[in-house]
Amino acid sequence: MVRLLRPFGRAVTYTRWLHLFIATVWPAMWMFVEEAWWTWLVAAATLAPAALVPAMRTVEGLQARLLLTGHRHDSESSAVVVAPSASWGDRGRLALWLEARLLLGFSTAWLSVQLLISTVDLVASAFGRDVDEGVLVLLDGHRWWHSLLAPLSLAALAATVFGAGRLVTALALRLLGPSPADRFAALEERTEQLLERTRIARELHDSIGHALTVAVVQAGAARAAGDPDFTERALDAIEETGRAALEDLERVLGVLRESGGPVSGRPTLAESDRLLESARASGAKVDAEFSGPLDTVPGPVSREGYRILQESLTNVLRHAGAVPVQVRVEVSQGTLALEVRNPAPAGVPGPGRGSGLRGIRERAALLGGRAHTGPDQGDWQVHAELPLR
Repeated sequence: MVRLLRPFGRAVTYTRWLHLFIATVWPAMWMFVEEAWWTWLVAAATLAPAALVPAMRTVEGLQARLLLTGHRHDSESSAVVVAPSASWGDRGRLALWLEARLLLGFSTAWLSVQLLISTVDLVASAFGRDVDEGVLVLLDGHRWWHSLLAPLSLAALAATVFGAGRLVTALALRLLGPSPADRFAALEERTEQLLERTRIARELHDSIGHALTVAVVQAGAARAAGDPDFTERALDAIEETGRAALEDLERVLGVLRESGGPVSGRPTLAESDRLLESARASGAKVDAEFSGPLDTVPGPVSREGYRILQESLTNVLRHAGAVPVQVRVEVSQGTLALEVRNPAPAGVPGPGRGSGLRGIRERAALLGGRAHTGPDQGDWQVHAELPLR
């Protein structure tokens, strides 16, 4: 019994019911004006041209995600596409969805109203009150046992609410779900993610392999040389190479960990002090300037800004070493501006094309912003602008 009642304790059961009622609002208003059954046929014929508008698929997809999936970020929610129609197949499925939603919405609304009226009439008839002739239940006189039928009418109403909601959700997943082109694009994205993981594994292999090779060679040479000065230099080289390898390892493992970690646990710009202190401890002379209400920056923007700052400082230490670094973070006019500037290392002919710099530009583009990396007036500059909305 408890299992049967459990769906009616969830908000999504009633938002799905509301979703069906919304589809009948404007035809019902028109029917009150015209008072003719053919208004529903005209309404159904009007929906077909509306499906030709590409943005209509976005509107219906967002509405379905909001009301049919209950704000969930799972496979069911992501299966409803919110991208505009890109092919005639998308438009055809959208037209079928609009017609099916109107028909199912009208049937559900009519049945819900009639079952509710029947419940009230059954109770009223049991208490001896005269009621109008019903559509679903024909009452003969006043009988006390009419009240025993009221729970059945309510149960039918509950079944209508739940069943219609499940049906419209299944239709949405079928008709508003990804097309073959959408699935192909998702497959390409998944392939890119796998390639990125392969590149990370290769980078980790090269970094750790290089560090171990240097350590083994230097240790063997120091033992064979038997010279205290040479041994001291070899130990310095091993320490420096090992420290760099640990930084690379931590960075790569952090990327792998983030793929499954909770978003709320990732660092934001409010924790950027530890990045600056880490860079200073590595020998860099960091001059940081923060301006604007940093605490008002939205979480996604602040997290990506932290990663951009982290990658920028890592590149400074890796390629330029212990050099003066200027960090500027400014929040103003709906934009987060982040700039990291340091003396350009020798042998850098133009804009960087490494995976780290490409990642900075990709993080900015992901939020609708932009980033520039490259030489500027004798310095190396990373400049990113991220919109706060």
